[in-house]
Amino acid sequence: MGRKNKNQVILPPELPPDIPEDEFEVSDEDVAFVKENPAYTGFLTNLDTKAIDKHVVRVADHEEDELEALYEKRNLKKALRKANEEVAGLQVDRVDALPIKTLDGELRYRTVKESVPESIPHEKESGKVDDNKGVAKLTKAERRQLLKKTKKEAKKQVKEEPKVSDAKGPLHSEVLATVEKELSAEELFTKKKIRLAEVGMSLLENPEANIKSLKEMLQICDDEDPNIVKLGLLSLLAVFKDIIPGYRIRLPTEKEMQMPVSKDVKKTRFFESTLLRSYKTYLLKLTDLVKRPSFQHVAIQCLCSLLEAVPHFNFRESLLASVVTNISSMDDVVRKVCCDAVRALFVNEGKHGGEATLEAVRLIANLVKVHDCQLHPNTIEVFLSLVFDEDLGKFEHTEDKKPMPRKMKGRDKNKDSNQVVVNEHKKAKQELMAKTRQEVIADFKAVSFVLDAKERLRMQTETLSAVFETYFRVLKRSIETSSSRAENNASLSSGGSCEEHPLLAPCLNGLGKFSHLIDLDFMGDLMGCLKKLSGYKNHYDGFSLQNSLSVSERLQCCIVAFRVMRSNLDALNVDLHDFFVQLYNLLLEYRPDRDNGEILAEALKTLLWEGKQHDMQRAAAFIKRLATFSLFYGSAEAMAALITLKHLLQKNSKCRNLLENDAGGGSLSGLIVKYQADATDPNLSGALASVLWELSLLAKHYHPSISSMAASVASMASLDATQSQIFLSTASPLQGFTDLSIERELFNFKSAGTPASLNRKRKRGRDSVLMNRNKVENMDTMVDEVEVKRKLEDHYTVLRDIAENEVLRAELNHTITSIQLYEEYKMHEKQVGTKINKKNKVRKRL
Repeated sequence: MGRKNKNQVILPPELPPDIPEDEFEVSDEDVAFVKENPAYTGFLTNLDTKAIDKHVVRVADHEEDELEALYEKRNLKKALRKANEEVAGLQVDRVDALPIKTLDGELRYRTVKESVPESIPHEKESGKVDDNKGVAKLTKAERRQLLKKTKKEAKKQVKEEPKVSDAKGPLHSEVLATVEKELSAEELFTKKKIRLAEVGMSLLENPEANIKSLKEMLQICDDEDPNIVKLGLLSLLAVFKDIIPGYRIRLPTEKEMQMPVSKDVKKTRFFESTLLRSYKTYLLKLTDLVKRPSFQHVAIQCLCSLLEAVPHFNFRESLLASVVTNISSMDDVVRKVCCDAVRALFVNEGKHGGEATLEAVRLIANLVKVHDCQLHPNTIEVFLSLVFDEDLGKFEHTEDKKPMPRKMKGRDKNKDSNQVVVNEHKKAKQELMAKTRQEVIADFKAVSFVLDAKERLRMQTETLSAVFETYFRVLKRSIETSSSRAENNASLSSGGSCEEHPLLAPCLNGLGKFSHLIDLDFMGDLMGCLKKLSGYKNHYDGFSLQNSLSVSERLQCCIVAFRVMRSNLDALNVDLHDFFVQLYNLLLEYRPDRDNGEILAEALKTLLWEGKQHDMQRAAAFIKRLATFSLFYGSAEAMAALITLKHLLQKNSKCRNLLENDAGGGSLSGLIVKYQADATDPNLSGALASVLWELSLLAKHYHPSISSMAASVASMASLDATQSQIFLSTASPLQGFTDLSIERELFNFKSAGTPASLNRKRKRGRDSVLMNRNKVENMDTMVDEVEVKRKLEDHYTVLRDIAENEVLRAELNHTITSIQLYEEYKMHEKQVGTKINKKNKVRKRL
């Protein structure tokens, strides 16, 4: 029992005296009693020894005074915690609740949290709450409702607490995981980048010893980070370009693997097999990444770099297939890189001996065939980089002559038999040496890239056949689409755009470059195709493609025809009059803002300027047409035309009669027909009966070069034939066009509106101003206002009629389409109605 002090406070019992453990003695009787009565000592087995040890360890090092202070601190903490809880709640009225008496003798009343009762603010408004004391005065019914609510909310909180804790747990862990990933992303990136650099440097330092590191680099390329993947691909590209040998690897067969070899041979075989296997895996990875937009540029760059660097190595076929497939890509970067790689392959044939060139040309030809010639022009523009050795066709391969056996001279019959045996032994030895030498030469040819002349000629022939097969397929396709387009245009209204031929222009350029290598058996068909494409109309079958191709493409067909003819002048006899007719008519169809001026200048240079002889009627017709052409086109085109015109006048002295201004035309006007400006054939135009009045207008051209050229041409009438040959111009029409092109026009206009002329006008006096006014008034009186008014009215009525016709035509087309759609709708309704009626009849029968 505890003691009572003066204040009637119950104190805890005193502790027993401390006895050291060494003085405890356990007798045998105590041990036997414990064994006989396990029920009394069974609680000892259930004691929590860890908690006891923990408590003992926690207070073991403290002395008695310190222990008391420790206990006091704990009591103070508990008291403070309780006081805080009491402050946080509201004290219940002492009449309504019983107090609790503590061991210290203090009375404590129960408290309620402020957030629990919802009716307190309403009661406070009605005046039931005493604000001064802070104590709520509740009735018995309200207290019962309050207790019920508190119990229900307590139960709900008990049920919801584990759910909330479970829900918050994984969210918190996910947030921590994302934060850790973000913080460690840069560190991982730098570690992987450093590791890539270390592995790459070790491979470059000693490839044979560290060849196994390629597997690690390939594994890094499978990383989730796209930047690491790109770095890995580029690192492997640099490594492969450095360690790939200069020969094609052939893996040993099973029989060769069973043969005993040295350590060096085993090491070399392991290096080659590992390199080949890793290289194949790398190429497969690149071909897969090409299809993914995020890695397309890097993968294409790696493929093209490998094709340029190691075209002799294994798996060249897969490299070429991947590059050629993307040579007509819609992406400009991808297409440019692939085209550059193929051009480098054609130029650097010393790396692969020409075999890769033949494979690439065949793949491109097959690509054009599969896509029906609907590809980007760069696809076959790469053929212009091909280089053919023309001397190979003249080379006659002579086989190595076998050494003839020496004639045996008459020998003495009485020679010894030993001498005969020695001669036979020498002969056998010589035969063995010759056989070994032939085997070595054959092995050297098989390993080296330098092919003999016969093999090179064969490969060049196959390459040329594939190139011309592609060109002829493009020409045939253009003729078919153009003819179908021309037939459709005949039934449709004007204004429709012609179907494009993307590969026609590079095809014509290639035919012009390699025309001297075309077989003569195909010349007739080629010239016929070019006539059709240039717009030539056959009077027998009425075939015409005049509205199907652009002016530039038709001019290019004429240029190619002349180049083919001139390169095969000795063996080809073709009349090119039809192409002159086309050029004569195309000069009026040319538009500077639509067509290519360089092609026009090149056509003038090829057909007219380089021609040695021209018919007088044809030359006069072209001179008149070029002078007319120079009036209403730009300065660059006008310069090209005037240079050609001057060259024709210098070569054809009789055509200088066009420069004379006699009554009724030129001096030969009575001998020839009258000039017809709308004639389609230059020989039937009668241009010799006309006069070059256009030169007087061109002499006042705004461009000083054009005006001076026109003045020099007009002054040729006073020169003799011998004098004119001295002043033959060396500049071609193409050169004149490039000199005066729009981008290079840097000159000052010679007009009255320049600052110098304005300053001069300002310096003049009042008299000059009055004179100018009188001149203007006299000019106004000279003009017939009635005539000008009538012409303007006629002009605007024509324009108004044209606009009205266009509106009416559009309305008519709209009405026709509406009627057609309505008829189709009625037909569809009839078909649907018949189907419904059939279904109803079937249902009635059933």
